[in-house]
Amino acid sequence: MPIEKIVVEKDRAWALWQITEDEKSLSLEVDGIEKVSDTLKNSQKRLEWLAGRVATKEVMKSLHQPFYGLTKDEFGKPFQRMSDFKLSLSHSFPYVAVLMDKNTSVGIDLEQPKEKLLRIASRIHHENELRDLGTDIVKHCIYWCAKESMIKLYGRKDLIFAEHMFVEPFHRKDEGNITGKFIVSKSERIVPMHYIVYTNFIVVFTR
Repeated sequence: MPIEKIVVEKDRAWALWQITEDEKSLSLEVDGIEKVSDTLKNSQKRLEWLAGRVATKEVMKSLHQPFYGLTKDEFGKPFQRMSDFKLSLSHSFPYVAVLMDKNTSVGIDLEQPKEKLLRIASRIHHENELRDLGTDIVKHCIYWCAKESMIKLYGRKDLIFAEHMFVEPFHRKDEGNITGKFIVSKSERIVPMHYIVYTNFIVVFTR
């Protein structure tokens, strides 16, 4: 199916894609640009991989930019070949999310609320955050997505959720702004973010 939602703001855009296509159909959309590796054996992961590329291509088209494919840096962060646009991808089958910005690094995360988030909460959140979270599974998912988005913005994987990243308390709505904060090597960085609660999943992205 085509992109479910795309939002364009000058040199920035983000989009959602619901995967309903088969692998052959998605492959045709990036034929000659991208080809899924034979080492990626899981069929669902192959679909997510391809859908991420196809969605990125569509977002670039909306920004009147060509798409030359994706690669990764030394830390595993994806970026576009021959493009100044910074990129972040997320997927939780059957959904894929893409965010890009010409001027600044970005982070986006998409998740479906699951009971597991309640079980691991004490390991990934500070006690002040846990007081704000309670047992609201949707809010737990927003917090998780926020911290995942922050990691993607940071671009490296040497951060600890409960020690280096924090989310300010907020009153949950169907959509709203939240504030995150990095504390790394005694320096702080504020990260504005936006969240949207859909029926089956939640999206959080940096602003």
